[in-house]
Amino acid sequence: MTMLRKTGIAALAALSLSTGGAFAAGAEGHIEDIAFSFEGPFGTFDEVQLQRGLKVYTQVCSACHGMQYVPLRTLADEGGPNLPADQMRAYAEQFEVFDPELDDYRPAKPTDHFPKVTSAGAPDLSLMAKKRAGFHGPYGTGISQFVNGMGGPEYIYSLMTGYHEVPECAPEDFPGTYNVAFTAGGYPEECKDEHGGHTVPGSWIAMGQPLWGDDVEFDDGTAATLEQEAEDVAAFLMWAAEPKMMARQNAGLTGVIFLTVLSVLLYLTNKRIWAPIKHRKDS
Repeated sequence: MTMLRKTGIAALAALSLSTGGAFAAGAEGHIEDIAFSFEGPFGTFDEVQLQRGLKVYTQVCSACHGMQYVPLRTLADEGGPNLPADQMRAYAEQFEVFDPELDDYRPAKPTDHFPKVTSAGAPDLSLMAKKRAGFHGPYGTGISQFVNGMGGPEYIYSLMTGYHEVPECAPEDFPGTYNVAFTAGGYPEECKDEHGGHTVPGSWIAMGQPLWGDDVEFDDGTAATLEQEAEDVAAFLMWAAEPKMMARQNAGLTGVIFLTVLSVLLYLTNKRIWAPIKHRKDS
């Protein structure tokens, strides 16, 4: 009992320490928690939302960011944007890819990938939603992280909607734009307290604000607000990073159900086998 108590106290202390540190780290960047349809063990991608996100990516993001690891044919997959085959082929032809056999550029085919964009020096978005961890501390550990994921889509949403005026504590020559979700950029010394902590969330970011609202016109009549565009493109980038997420979740759920049924059968079988012997001992 003493050993169990010591173990419990140690675990509680470790959790408290990680929670405190997480809150301190969370003060550096503000991440919104969005209720995406694909979160949780029973979540699924919203096909219409992915189509809207594809439109936002195509008309806004693709000018600077590529998705070189995503095949164009997957846009027609069930569980994804699920575009009709003719629309998927027509969409692919919008891009040009270099063909070594022709030694020239040609219209992309469904078997090609989204083109790589290197001219702007911007990061590729293929794995962005999986690479970025938006949740830390109590919102990013244990059961919460298992149910809600790492928070990559939330990070993208928060980044798209996190552009603010440069804080008053920053110097006049503060470079670029200011984003309350971004933490990897330069941070003004004037905005640090006596303990070296940040007095305002976020930091300087080189990328200007890409979404403003009404940047696109959605075919389903959804209002193209800044928040809606950010949520849709974040969901689309999550699908781009994890196109087989739903299949893996279904396989995992099937495995859990199978193992549960098997455990019950093994328990009942064990009782049946040992019942005569136990009865003999009791008598």
